[in-house]
Order: sequence, then structure tokens, then C-alpha cells
Amino acid sequence: MIASCANNPYAPTNRVHKKQTKALTKELVAIPPPQPGSASASKYAKNWVGTTNFSLRKPNLVVIHHTAQDSVGQTLKTFTLPRTQVSSHYVIGANGEIYQMLNDLYRAWHGGSGQWGSNTDLNSSSIGIELDNNGFKEFSPLQIASLMELLKDLKEKYKIPAANFIGHSDIAPTRKNDPNKTFPWKALAEEGYGLWYDDVLEDTIQPVDDNVIVITNIPQEILEIGNDSVNITPTQTPIVAPLLDVPPNIALKIIGYDVSNMPAAIKAFKLHFIQTEVNSTLTDHDLKVLNNLYKKYL
Repeated sequence: MIASCANNPYAPTNRVHKKQTKALTKELVAIPPPQPGSASASKYAKNWVGTTNFSLRKPNLVVIHHTAQDSVGQTLKTFTLPRTQVSSHYVIGANGEIYQMLNDLYRAWHGGSGQWGSNTDLNSSSIGIELDNNGFKEFSPLQIASLMELLKDLKEKYKIPAANFIGHSDIAPTRKNDPNKTFPWKALAEEGYGLWYDDVLEDTIQPVDDNVIVITNIPQEILEIGNDSVNITPTQTPIVAPLLDVPPNIALKIIGYDVSNMPAAIKAFKLHFIQTEVNSTLTDHDLKVLNNLYKKYL
């Protein structure tokens, strides 16, 4: 259920919101040349020919956050104070209540400085969803159920690709760590809101016949025919397969991460997809996960 913020405590900020909406609408309907100083002023106005074929721009990503505050009330207040310069399209309480704070087609100030793929202005192309959570506790079942309902509506309405449901830490790995590591990204991916890796992770090289054995991460000095530790028979030829078939920075970049700071990018990747030992070190398992995942983003 979506709740309105039009109750008495928010009546003053609702009036300010309405005034700002009117000002933006005036800019949209203006046909050049508008009044001097207008944001829509154009030096090409003398050649204005209004097309009949257009529509509103629409969001193409969803960025999920946790509020890092102590209550929904505190978050709603933060998002209605002009001095904070932060906002979101939706806020979801721990009890599952959904508060809409902005039209989906408006630009909320939720992502800040960040990057996903080649997109460096995420606020202009995304919908921001804030989950009431202090940053450490688990997300409630009611909250996740409401989130799923909202994501279903947004995906159907705007045809948002599954890969474009991401977290704040994904787009701003040097600054942010939300949503926290208890967030159920796998459950979302199973419903089509995000991507996830396969349960069975294949080796980067597959044997072509029984006379070839593929071994990963085994030092060359122990790759001896008949060595019991790696179970190679005298008739087999060992091939050492890398755990990741492209460099880690390339794989992370294909997924969408800004790899200008690799430790931060790795940590953000692990926060989203590994969720244990969230650090800047890629283990053998992490590399296999990364190898499986990056191909899904190609």
C-alpha cells in the first residue's frame, strides 16, 4: 500500500513541492524564445519547428538505498528540509508502508556523485528507493515484500532491464555501503530485479576429451603425471585454467563498476554478490563468481 505524505505534518512542504512543480511545468511548456535568463533559452529559437512526435523521458534504472537513520519519520523530515539537498522517490518503512515523495519522472537527489557503466549522472536516469534501516540491522520481511511489489510496478511500467536494479554502493563504491550486506539481492534477482550468478560455477576451460584434465589454481610444480594430490592419470594431460578468463578490472567494468579505485570496486562487488568477508580481496570463489557474472552483462 502506498501512503500519502499529505497529512498535516507535511502540509507546508507539500505546498513548497507544488510550487516547485508549477515552476518546472512552466519551463517544459515554454516554446523558445522564452524570457531572457530562462533555463530553456535557446540560441536556435529562430528555427523553431515543433515536432508532433515526443513524450516524457522515463527512468531506466532503480537504485536501492538504506536510510542510515533511526526511523521513517526522521528520513521524511530529512528529505523535506531544503538545506539537506537529498531526496528519494520512495521510502519504505520496516512495517512495509511505502511513502512516495516525488513523481517518478522528476529527478530526485539520491545518488550523488557516482557512475554505472558510462552513466555519470545516475540521478537523471534512475528512481531512488530508500529502505528504513540504520545500516546494520536486517531488512524486515514486510519491508522486502513491499519493495518487491514496488519493483514489479516500476519494471512493468518503465520496462526496466533486470540488470538495472542496483545498489547505492554499486554506483558510488568509494563513498557508500548501502544497502548493507543483509540485503537479499539473490531473492530480488530470482524475481527479475537484478542479476545473480549460477548455482554451479563452470571452469573457464572445459576438457575436450577424457585424456585432458582441467585444474584450477594448482602450482605448476605439483602438476606431475600420476601425482595423487591432483588425481592425474598417466594418460591425461593437465591444463591449468585461470579462475577468471579476463582481468578482474575488465570483468568488473563490464558489470558496470567504476574501476578507477579497484579496492573500492571489489568491495562493492562483494557487498552485492558475496555478502560475506566484505573486503577488497578476491578469493578463488569470488573470482569464479565474477567470471560467471560478467558474461551475463555482455
